[in-house]
Amino acid sequence: MRIEFTKMHGCGNDYVYVDGERFRIDDDRKPEIVRFISDRHKGVGSDGVIFINPSDEADYEMDMYNADGSRSEMCGNGIRCVAKYVYDKGKTDKRTLDIISHGKIKRIELGTDKDGITMAKVDMGEPILNPELIPVDVTMLPGDRSKDHVPVKMFPIVTKDGSKYRVTCVSMGNPHAIIYVDDTQRTDVTGIGSMLEEHPFFPKRANIEFTQNIDRTHVKMRVWERGTGETLACGTGCCALTVAGVINGFYDRDTDVDIEVVGGHIIVNYSSDGHVYMTGPAQTVYEGTIGIK
Repeated sequence: MRIEFTKMHGCGNDYVYVDGERFRIDDDRKPEIVRFISDRHKGVGSDGVIFINPSDEADYEMDMYNADGSRSEMCGNGIRCVAKYVYDKGKTDKRTLDIISHGKIKRIELGTDKDGITMAKVDMGEPILNPELIPVDVTMLPGDRSKDHVPVKMFPIVTKDGSKYRVTCVSMGNPHAIIYVDDTQRTDVTGIGSMLEEHPFFPKRANIEFTQNIDRTHVKMRVWERGTGETLACGTGCCALTVAGVINGFYDRDTDVDIEVVGGHIIVNYSSDGHVYMTGPAQTVYEGTIGIK
């Protein structure tokens, strides 16, 4: 079978997008197919694959898989590209769309310039700070913190090599652990990220954000994504680190935070209405077809 695909990216966080209505693939086959497509030597090459499906609850469904074939709950860069995809393909003429992923609906507003749809703003909803729901292993938390909803802020965990890192934990529909570093360029993202992702404190693994605070509105970030490795950007990671920065006192509510990722810039605002708003690019790279056994 041959399927058509579109390669897209948001700040270099690249995925292969497939029209799930036209090309129906059984769920039990998707992990193997995703690993093949995502392979940068033998496949298309990407951080994962996103199937765009019809939905009775929203305008469209985003069915997202990491490069290792594991399914993920949410992708901030991916959902912007899904909105651009359905608009560019003439599937909708709406500039504001509701897209569901893993049972959660997000609202996306498309923005245009002389080159067409190139940006999108996403209402990412409210962050999850309840440790049990992120989730983290609450039995590892001290005292009564394992029984209430006190956020996990600057909590020390020790990796298998004996190193200690202080993590602030946030879920944006998927689990994130934010650590603060002096210089992202001098940080061993692969070594530390791979250990922290698999740490027993994170029962469903975690995305790890390495955050360098420049000032109250400017941040540098590198990210180790669960199931993929280091990527050039992570939209949910940018949202999570903004929330973490606010609760740690580094940034302010209702203020745009400019997050410089390896692949560009993403703007996040943790509003006093409780929602997190993310604005960033959505770009098409190329289209093609690939054979699937």
